Amino acid sequence: MPEQTTNRPKTPLLDQINRPADLKSLSDSQLAQVANELRSETISAVSTTGGHLGAGLGVVELTVALHAVFDTPRDKLVWDVSHQCYPHKILTERRDRIRSLRMKDGLSGFTKRSESPYDPFGAAHSSTSISAALGFSVARDLGGVVPEGLGDGIAVIGDGSMSAGMAFEAMNNAGHLGKRLFVILNDNEMSIAPPVGALSSYLSRLYAEEPFQELKAAAKGAVSLLPEPFREGAKRAKDMLKGMTVGGTLFESLGFSYIGPIDGHDLNQLLPVLRTVKTRATGPVLIHVLTKKGKGYAPAEAARDKGHATAKFDVVTGVQKKTPSNAPSYTGVFGDELVKLAAKDDKICAVTAAMPDGTGLNLFAERYPSRCFDVGIAEQHGVTFSAALAAGGMKPFCAMYSTFLQRGYDQVVHDVAIQRLPVRFAIDRAGLVGADGATHAGSFDIGFMANLPGMVVMAAADEAELVHMVATAAAHDDGPIAFRYPRGEGEGVEMPDEPQVLEIGKGRTIQSGSRVALLSFGTRLGEVRKAAEALSAKGITPTIADARFAKPLDREMILDLAANHEALITIEEGAVGGFGSHVAQLLADEGVFDGGLKYRSMVLPDIFIDQASPADMYKVAGMDATQIEAKVLEVLGVATIGEKRA
Repeated sequence: MPEQTTNRPKTPLLDQINRPADLKSLSDSQLAQVANELRSETISAVSTTGGHLGAGLGVVELTVALHAVFDTPRDKLVWDVSHQCYPHKILTERRDRIRSLRMKDGLSGFTKRSESPYDPFGAAHSSTSISAALGFSVARDLGGVVPEGLGDGIAVIGDGSMSAGMAFEAMNNAGHLGKRLFVILNDNEMSIAPPVGALSSYLSRLYAEEPFQELKAAAKGAVSLLPEPFREGAKRAKDMLKGMTVGGTLFESLGFSYIGPIDGHDLNQLLPVLRTVKTRATGPVLIHVLTKKGKGYAPAEAARDKGHATAKFDVVTGVQKKTPSNAPSYTGVFGDELVKLAAKDDKICAVTAAMPDGTGLNLFAERYPSRCFDVGIAEQHGVTFSAALAAGGMKPFCAMYSTFLQRGYDQVVHDVAIQRLPVRFAIDRAGLVGADGATHAGSFDIGFMANLPGMVVMAAADEAELVHMVATAAAHDDGPIAFRYPRGEGEGVEMPDEPQVLEIGKGRTIQSGSRVALLSFGTRLGEVRKAAEALSAKGITPTIADARFAKPLDREMILDLAANHEALITIEEGAVGGFGSHVAQLLADEGVFDGGLKYRSMVLPDIFIDQASPADMYKVAGMDATQIEAKVLEVLGVATIGEKRA
């Protein structure tokens, strides 16, 4: 692959680092050189693979310092979310594979236990790192045994992730247990969306209200940890901070020694502080580090999202190499349609959890700022907040990725479904999502939503159907309703002039045929059509139907399909227990199987599918057009007959 060998930066010192232990023989000035080279190598690698750039660039010095001071993999370094782990991967025996990031059979874009002993705990969702690092610390003290040994637990967590309740639950427990534990608060003022809420304001005040130089003196703030000559000056600085009613008082009240804020791009500050706490800490310590997302790469620093997620790009200009699209994205279609509906209905409002851009609500936020709520990384709160908005007479659209909505499931059950509140769930990133892999796959929402009494569950077969489903959700006031749609571009179908409010629980027939009926739920309909074309060349014309609804089912249509065909096959982009299981239950309850109907349900397999292109992932799942065609032939016995003839 010539692209991987050209335009590589010169990295003479980094070339000598094969593992973190190699950093320990270097001087502090050499470590600074390693950091510069590591930044260049990270930029070069991501330019050829695409991925999360800004977060990694923001922690280059911190990554070098942590690996130089601590003893990984014995010490358990846990990166929260782990968008920022690419420099860590380069230093931990994976540099030779770094240009396979997020590709099929390549390195994961996140930390992953099965990939390396230097990744002690996998991540991709936020706010889990402190819980994990505390677990390692307790396991150490209880005599736990792992191959690399058990040393210190170290969590690196961003200010955005710190807004989630789980981070505070962990800190509260850690303070209570009093175990030796290190939490690095990586405060870059720039989570994926600008961090929201009182905590971010609190962190901003820590260094906005006083000259940074004075606070740097207070960075040596856990006075008892410092060598004797420094203690008096540090104590005065710390008292000054406490007098300002900011400083580490929040964290200290949770039982942590607080140090900071310090400049996370200055190894002359990072290295002494980390060495001191490593030598002297006895209980939990929070080190507050200020960093800049995208640091050291001008195009990322200048970008609105600081280079959060990027396609392949030109290193010199930063221009991304995106393939032009003919079809709108599903996310964009949702966002545009919601804005149109909100113009006619002032009760429509929108709630998201730190992903206004990712869920297409950025336009809504610009147009109707008083009706758009980014609650931060707080899905549980977001769902219950939406429930009360509905109880208060509003029409809330709770827009979350399928994989993130999982975090608010108890609230979906307890606060929304039981109370039959008309919350509209816009479930983005449904199905298999590609480069982010298993952690971001929307595999389970059909099952976990459709089994709730009173919940209406829809899936759009294409972008035009999504327009209708947004309108249907807006018009539905009799309990909760959900609609799911995938990541990426639509099918390129003609868009409706006016949205249509669908009849609840009614599907549609796409094509009439005989012998076998293909009942699709969601965007596999395009693959079903391709399979039907191939089958027609073999003399088989299947009936094709689009269910539209997994809950309530279109009983009349499904029973008619069962009565008039030898075989019925359902296809859905979800795990077992979803749409196909509900159809099977209906058929069983109605005694249909007693008459000999051949029934098959095509669902995602009972495995977590690693990152690849969505097309490759669906091939692994056995759900592309070729495999749908093969399933039809198998059910009708055609494939077997062909084999016997051969």
